[in-house]
Amino acid sequence: MSSQQTWLTQEAADRLAAELATLEGEGRKEITAKIEAARAEGDLKENGGYHAARDEQGKMEARIRQLKQMLENAHIGTPPASADGKVGAGMVVTAVIAGDEMKFLIGSREIASGDLDVYSEKSPLGAAVLGAEIGATVSYTAPNGREIKVEIKAAEFYA
Repeated sequence: MSSQQTWLTQEAADRLAAELATLEGEGRKEITAKIEAARAEGDLKENGGYHAARDEQGKMEARIRQLKQMLENAHIGTPPASADGKVGAGMVVTAVIAGDEMKFLIGSREIASGDLDVYSEKSPLGAAVLGAEIGATVSYTAPNGREIKVEIKAAEFYA
């Protein structure tokens, strides 16, 4: 699995595909109408509504590209069961961090629904626990320069 591939549940894939369809259809029509209405007001150089609509269009097109890329490179379904006892992408990890037990998902925010904290595999915490065995203690350097120890208690695939 390359670093760009993500495990998505069928529910997450359906939710993202619906968002993409809405943005590509209704979303593009609405933003085009806003731009045309603002353009009809006259001088584009000093037209705040026009510039705001163009900015909104840029953000929407960026989200469309992000969704397309994510869905094209996603593995949809249930990840294979990990028999090796190591933390991997798409797993919910239970760990003791700086004395507090917490649960978090390693992967993309697009996968999770609900209030589960999500850490990218490239984040300091994600990189520290990725590939570590259950029961191991790893550490990472926080942005403030402090070394933080993480004891991995459990890891299971997000469903």
